[in-house]
Amino acid sequence: MTYAPFNLSGKVCVVTGGNKGIGLGMVEALAASNADVVIWGRKADDNAAAVKKAEALGTGRVKAWQVDVGEEAEVVKAMAEAEEEFGRIDTCIANAGVGRGAANFHDMTLDTWRYNERINAEGAFFTLREAAKSMVKRAKAGDPGGSLVGTASLAGIEGAGRNQAYAHTKGGLIAMMNAIAVEYGRYQIRANSILPGWIATDMTEGGQNSDVFNTKVISRVPIRRWGEPEDFGGIAVYLASDASKYHSGDTLIVDGGYAKF
Repeated sequence: MTYAPFNLSGKVCVVTGGNKGIGLGMVEALAASNADVVIWGRKADDNAAAVKKAEALGTGRVKAWQVDVGEEAEVVKAMAEAEEEFGRIDTCIANAGVGRGAANFHDMTLDTWRYNERINAEGAFFTLREAAKSMVKRAKAGDPGGSLVGTASLAGIEGAGRNQAYAHTKGGLIAMMNAIAVEYGRYQIRANSILPGWIATDMTEGGQNSDVFNTKVISRVPIRRWGEPEDFGGIAVYLASDASKYHSGDTLIVDGGYAKF
């Protein structure tokens, strides 16, 4: 048998928030590596466009579900439907996220806090819990293994002024992934966090259009540019592949070296 650790043929990967930004960058790489890919997103038009892009890249099947991960019932239903249609869930990337800050912490509202919490924390919890449930069931039937991934942020480990609500959710996600890695290793299920730095997505549009931000922040990135969604394709394929089958409980920073400067 040919050794092909990065060949994802036959593996089923669920990516939440997979219709745009970092999630789409992951979806495209997974599809190009011949995985079967399940995209979750809230907007039907964006889902359809993402499916069209991904289908042209590999030999696997690609399908999208319209899911709001902040709604527990929608997550439970969509995961069950994906498992039924594709037969298994090998990788689940809890990538869907939002970001809302405030002018300052002492004026931050409960609405802002809960806006971040609903998707970034509760949505990730619902998603990862249901994926773990599917993987454990399969492991108990004699087919162990799986990869759970949470897209966190540098904000989860560094100071993020005026963004305490967002940072709280991302730091909590890192802690949850570490706990999952410890609890589910017995089933050969691994769990890891990805921490993006400054990435050019819809969420960072304001910074991209700011000369001050580009001069004072992006100029300090050692690679000297904004990150792009495609920069997350390789790490997604690695974590979904057998090449990472002994890699668990880690926080993988993808930021162009920014955190080290």
